[in-house]
Amino acid sequence: MKPFTNTELSSFCGQTALILKAGISAAEGLSIMAEDASSPEEKEVLDALLTGMEETASLYESLKRIEICPPYMLHMVQIGEETGTLDEVMAALQSHYDREDSIRRSIRSSVTYPMIMTGMMAAVIVVLLVKVLPVFNQVFVQLGSELTGFSRALMNAGTAISRYSAVFIALLVVIAALFFYGTRSASGRTLFRRIGYKLRLTKTIYEEMAACRFASGMALTLSSGLNPERSLELVTALNDDPVFHEKLTRCQEAVNEGEDLSQALFHAGMFTGVYARMASIGAKTGSMDQVMEQIADLYQDDIDTRMNNVLAVLEPTLVILLSLIVGVILLSVMLPLMGIMSGI
Repeated sequence: MKPFTNTELSSFCGQTALILKAGISAAEGLSIMAEDASSPEEKEVLDALLTGMEETASLYESLKRIEICPPYMLHMVQIGEETGTLDEVMAALQSHYDREDSIRRSIRSSVTYPMIMTGMMAAVIVVLLVKVLPVFNQVFVQLGSELTGFSRALMNAGTAISRYSAVFIALLVVIAALFFYGTRSASGRTLFRRIGYKLRLTKTIYEEMAACRFASGMALTLSSGLNPERSLELVTALNDDPVFHEKLTRCQEAVNEGEDLSQALFHAGMFTGVYARMASIGAKTGSMDQVMEQIADLYQDDIDTRMNNVLAVLEPTLVILLSLIVGVILLSVMLPLMGIMSGI
């Protein structure tokens, strides 16, 4: 079966939490959900879960058997069943995967628009070089002259593109395939992240996304009654950022040595400024899980704001850049043409 997306995980966890809080057993709840399934695929998954529940009487074992959810969710469901807080865990998982889905949407929207604009720019420039400049060159020839200098170089570039179009198309396909593979594989994401950490703007966004996921995971595990050591151990499974992993390792070592969680977070550099003070207050008041949830929400707001700011800057920048490139290409042939026409 196909693994659930973050949206599907959030929906499933939310429905399960509502059912459990209403006093309905997990098995009966799955039966109700299967009857109201909106698609054959969803019904197949729910029927498989229901069969597993009837055989094992464990939601954890059923989910593990059909392999539709990530290991982190499996760990939390197991903890929820062991501690008798499965309804609270499922509600917290709903919030967690809502936040994960929001982060992914922010990333997708910030990447998609520049890629579309860049593709449009490339298409317009290729059309000018391949189709428009040769027409201008014919006009120049009829007037007893030809393109020279920069405009001649541009036309030669267009001729090369037209002559070796198959090679350029194959090259673009290979680049697109490598990009697609890179965004879908762990090694590719690691490579893109390393490149991103070298740029100031993307570095900040990467750091905030890692901190947001960490705070969200800690809120979930701490609210389930786990101690800081076990919470950090489980949340480590969420982290796929090598730079943040180093901080997380230092924090784990400090907590294992007996240091207070809020102090360990500060000394490891995981939280700074107002977030560090919030964690310290949460530790003193015994509400660390609630504070972590607030920190995750604040980080999410910061990420959304930064993404929107990036898009707000990129949109006019790309439009201006396209206009300048098209203008330079046209002026490179229009000005000499106007000079010839004025001399006739």
